[in-house]
Amino acid sequence: MSLHADALATLTGWTTPDPEQDTLRQRYVEHLRAHPDGLERACRPAHITAGVLVIDGTGEHVLLNLHRKARRWFHFGGHLEAGDATLAGAALREGREESGIADLTLDPVPAQLDSHVVPFCGDAGEVEHLDVRYVAWVPAGTQIAVSEESLDVRWWPVDALPDDLEPRMHDLVAIARERQSTSLGGGSTFEAADQPSR
Repeated sequence: MSLHADALATLTGWTTPDPEQDTLRQRYVEHLRAHPDGLERACRPAHITAGVLVIDGTGEHVLLNLHRKARRWFHFGGHLEAGDATLAGAALREGREESGIADLTLDPVPAQLDSHVVPFCGDAGEVEHLDVRYVAWVPAGTQIAVSEESLDVRWWPVDALPDDLEPRMHDLVAIARERQSTSLGGGSTFEAADQPSR
């Protein structure tokens, strides 16, 4: 299955948590059906991206990166690449590359969709990122590293997140805590994802 086919199947089959997310899901599906290159950075004025929010095993801390270009705290994420087999695998790759953590445990079900305009994506001006966000967890105390794409990577207590964190990110943190709690309770969909460590 191609990455495009995986993304279309993933988004077509995902049961969203609310009507707003379902409206976004339908928009993403329409985008992919209309654009065979809809996952590629060159697709304008919008393209699909993938990301992951990392939460520790206690459910009390999330790992965020201070994005070098945006100069704001975000989850890990970015553009799809030719070697990515799945949307979930792309999110896992981004998380590994940007956190320095090889052993992330990924929930392969999307957690949240978010569309936003990015003014610094390439040389052609503004582009809209149609972000598909996942959740991953690691044991408390896992060592991290700062990649070239970040100014800083830091564990944040869930009750003391950065002041300028976007509301949608607060929603994602709540989703991550709920899924992490479920995973420890035995009802998890979390599993090792499909790409090797890099």
